[in-house]
Amino acid sequence: MIQFLLNQELRSEHALDPNLTVLNYLREHVGKSGTKEGCASGDCGACTVVVGELHCNDQGVEQIRYRSLNSCLTFVSSLHGKQLISVEDLKHQGQLHSVQQAMVECHGSQCGFCTPGFVMSLFALQKNSDAPDSQKAHEALAGNLCRCTGYRPILAAAEQACCNKPQDQFDSREARTIAQLKAIAPTQTGELNSGDKRCLVPLTVADLADLYDAYPQARLLAGGTDLALEVTQFHRTLPVMIYVGNIEEMKRIESFDDRLEIGAATALSDCYTALHHEYPDFGDLLHRFASLQIRNQGTLGGNIGNASPIGDSPPLLIALGAQIVLCKGQTRRTLALEDYFIDYRVTARQDSEFIEKIIVPKGHSLFRAYKVSKRLDDDISAVCAAFNLKLDNGVISDARVAFGGMAATPKRARHCETVLIGATWNAATVEKACAALAEDFTPLSDFRASKEYRLLSAQNLLRKYFIELQTPHIETRVTAYV
Repeated sequence: MIQFLLNQELRSEHALDPNLTVLNYLREHVGKSGTKEGCASGDCGACTVVVGELHCNDQGVEQIRYRSLNSCLTFVSSLHGKQLISVEDLKHQGQLHSVQQAMVECHGSQCGFCTPGFVMSLFALQKNSDAPDSQKAHEALAGNLCRCTGYRPILAAAEQACCNKPQDQFDSREARTIAQLKAIAPTQTGELNSGDKRCLVPLTVADLADLYDAYPQARLLAGGTDLALEVTQFHRTLPVMIYVGNIEEMKRIESFDDRLEIGAATALSDCYTALHHEYPDFGDLLHRFASLQIRNQGTLGGNIGNASPIGDSPPLLIALGAQIVLCKGQTRRTLALEDYFIDYRVTARQDSEFIEKIIVPKGHSLFRAYKVSKRLDDDISAVCAAFNLKLDNGVISDARVAFGGMAATPKRARHCETVLIGATWNAATVEKACAALAEDFTPLSDFRASKEYRLLSAQNLLRKYFIELQTPHIETRVTAYV
């Protein structure tokens, strides 16, 4: 059984189909049809809902953290121990919520199909903002698409909603909601079981290891932003899943003198502060990783584990010399991330083995990262590049250069590195290294970019890296090219 709050209503579910998304649960099982399906792939934001969960702030005070996410990519099992809020829950005692009223007064809705998703993103923005902030507003709404308004009135609604925001029913009921969430906090492995399909929800790494050993055919579910597409886009059935999002051990970020250790189930939005503090380029790129809804849900371990050649984090982690800790039963092994990827969607992971955490070295001051995509926000990379050099008196003593989108796996540019190591860091060396990239990669052409464009972009990004290190005042990193 799993338990969660549907606004303030306690829901206990056991026999639901584990392949059921939160979107379809709302529309088909509880009659809340305000949440819309636009794309069923996490691109349009029409299905946005907000999930609340217990969280201790920086002062150690327990409160509810509200986050927007795409309900079309969220399986119901991930709600275990949390609160689900949909657009119907905002209106209170016959009065529109302040974010809804702002949309009305600023004329932020025309056809109305996308409006519930915008309202929920605005609601989460309001809960997480103390004052109007245009940058945060753009970030919060980047995952919501509208064909009618041109966005200006919606951004005006965001400013109004976050300016002198009034107390709402969620604020007045916070203490009661916290007590309810504490009462349903999971204490043992939960389960959804429809007879022919099941999803197990362990609470510890040890329980996960035992379950995965017992069900080696199970699919591991973390954020689900990639896995759920098998159900929503390809109409496949996932007979057995194990949801890892309730394992606190795998959601920790620990900082040591020489490294960061990031649990594999840590949401990408939770990784931002630690990675940005150590590597600003990494943090900047995370801001361009899909949408806020996806970052609130998708995990760093999942972005590695799905072995996509266009995942944004692996090239950066490879350039930094990151390692992963793999767990199987009571056995753990540490593997260089670059050795994890073998071929397209093929990895070195053994049966019943899972990524427990990612180890990111500290202290690489010349690390830079770049993303080339057709859109600035909410888009997949055509090319993702990461460069990490060590210079001794103008001579390159070590080089790690990695790319995504250039091969069947995220991959180091070994020929390029060979040219760089031991050479003087100057324009002539860079041109030789650019030529060597043609030996490292034979990229494919697809709808994102041609092979010629990809190779030229990769070479130009290396040139860009050289220029930036020569003139560090230039702020042109993590750039989109149209």
